[in-house]
Amino acid sequence: MLLELARWLSQDIRFFNVFNYITFRAVLACATAMLIGLFAGPKVIRKLAEMKFGQAVRTDGPQTHLVKQGTPTMGGALILISIAIAVLLWGDLRNRFIWIVMLVTMGYGWIGWADDYRKVVNRDPNGMPAREKYMWQTIIGVVAAIGLAFSVSAPSEGQTFALFWEWLKSGMTMDLPNEANLIVPFFKTISYPLGVFGFMVLSYLVLVGTSNAVNLTDGLDGLAIMPTVMVGSALGLFAYISGNVNYANYLLLPSIPGAGEVFVFCAAMAGAGLAFLWFNAYPAQVFMGDVGALALGGALGTIAIIVRQEILLFIMGGVFVVEALSVMLQVTYFKYTKKRYGQGRRILLMAPLHHHFEQKGWRETQVVVRFWIITMMLILIGLASIKLR
Repeated sequence: MLLELARWLSQDIRFFNVFNYITFRAVLACATAMLIGLFAGPKVIRKLAEMKFGQAVRTDGPQTHLVKQGTPTMGGALILISIAIAVLLWGDLRNRFIWIVMLVTMGYGWIGWADDYRKVVNRDPNGMPAREKYMWQTIIGVVAAIGLAFSVSAPSEGQTFALFWEWLKSGMTMDLPNEANLIVPFFKTISYPLGVFGFMVLSYLVLVGTSNAVNLTDGLDGLAIMPTVMVGSALGLFAYISGNVNYANYLLLPSIPGAGEVFVFCAAMAGAGLAFLWFNAYPAQVFMGDVGALALGGALGTIAIIVRQEILLFIMGGVFVVEALSVMLQVTYFKYTKKRYGQGRRILLMAPLHHHFEQKGWRETQVVVRFWIITMMLILIGLASIKLR
C-alpha cells in the first residue's frame, strides 16, 4: 500500500527509491508489527478479560497449571492483526507469494478462532472436534498446495495461472522445473524431482503437520512463540537469498523469482511475535490459543515450501517436530498396550514432551528457556547448510 505511494513519489523525489529495497521495508514491517502489538496489547487483553475469554485448563494436566485457569486466551488474534497491517503497509501487494502466505495464515487462524471460541464459550478444553478441525485444515492445505506448486514454478509474476493451464492441457503430465525439486540440505548436487502431484502431497503434509506441531508446542508461557520467531526469521533469510538470482546462484540455492518479498512477511511475523512475548512471558498475561498457534504453524510451513527448504524446516523446527512426535508415540503406544494387555501404558509421564519434563521436576521457565536454546542451536545448524552447500 505505502510501497505504491512511495514508487509514485519517487518519480519526483529520489529519496523514496529507498522503499524499493526489501531489507528496508522488512525493517519497517518488523517495527510496525512490534509497535502495534505493544501498544494494542493491554487493550486487547482487557477486552478478552471483559468478554470472559479465559483459558480452560485440562484437569489431567500438571497441577501447577491450574492457577492459569481464566487467563485470557485467543491473544493470537493480536499477532495476526499486527502481521496483516504491517504486510499490507510495507509489502508488495502485487507479489503472488505474499497473498498465498497471508491467505494460509489467516485461513488457519480462522480455524483456530472457531476452535478457541468453542472452548471459552462452552468451557470445554477439547473445543472443535478433531475431525472437523482436520477437515478445514485439509481444505485450506489442498488449495494452498495447488497454488504453491505453480507459483513456485512460475518464471515471473502473472504466469502462475498460465502454467497451471499448460499443465492441464498436457493431460497433467507436465513436469515442474528444477526449482521445484525437493532440496537436500548440506549437499549441493542432491535434489529430487517431485512432479506436480508429489509437490502437492508434500506441501499438504508440511502445511498441516507444521500447523498442528506448533499448536501442540503451545503449552507453556512463551514456549511456542519464541521458536516461531527464530525459525521464521531464519526462513526469511532463505527467502531473501532465493529471491535474489545472484545470491541464489552463488550459494547454490534455488532461484525463486518473487520469493524475496516473503522476507517482509517474516519480519512482520518476528515483530508481532516479540511484541506478543512481552505479554506471554512467564507468568503469562495472555495465551495465543489455537488462533495464533495454527496460523503461525501454517505460515512457517508455507514459507518453507516457497523457499524449497522443507527438510531444513524439519531440522530448525526440531522442537515442534519432537513435541508432535511425543504425542503421536504416546497415543499409539497407549492404544496398542491397552488392546494387547487390557491396560494402556505410557512412554512418557505426560505428553506433549514439555509436560513430561515438568513431571520430572523441571520448572516451567526451565523447560521454556532450554527449548529456546535447543532451537537456537538447530537454527545455527540450518544456517550453516547455506555455506556447506
